[in-house]
Amino acid sequence: MRDPLFWLGLSLIFVALSAIAVILAALPTLREIQRTARSARRLIDTLDRDLPPTLEAIRLTGLELTELTDELNDGVSHATHVVKQVDVGLTQARAQAQRLQIGSQSLWAGLGAAWQTWRRSSPKTRLPRRRPRR
Repeated sequence: MRDPLFWLGLSLIFVALSAIAVILAALPTLREIQRTARSARRLIDTLDRDLPPTLEAIRLTGLELTELTDELNDGVSHATHVVKQVDVGLTQARAQAQRLQIGSQSLWAGLGAAWQTWRRSSPKTRLPRRRPRR
């Protein structure tokens, strides 16, 4: 038992048996790695085929949103301008209505004063009334 060649041979046999056991235990893992690599390849092919059109559609949607935002901003600006014009028109109409009211009140006051003055005037200044003939 002291023969070193015996122990060397026995050690080599144990190392070989251990290597075989490790390889046999690693075979299912290697098969799963191979299946995973195939699935990853299929996924990458699918992404390579489907992703560019999707990204292009997203880019076009972004451009359309930008255009719509610009149009909406223009519409809001135009609406604001129209509202300001309407406000100015209403202010002017209100001022004209007040001037008209003052003018009509002055007219009625003038007519009333004229009527009262005419009624109070002396009979000399009035034209005589003609009596109808019978």
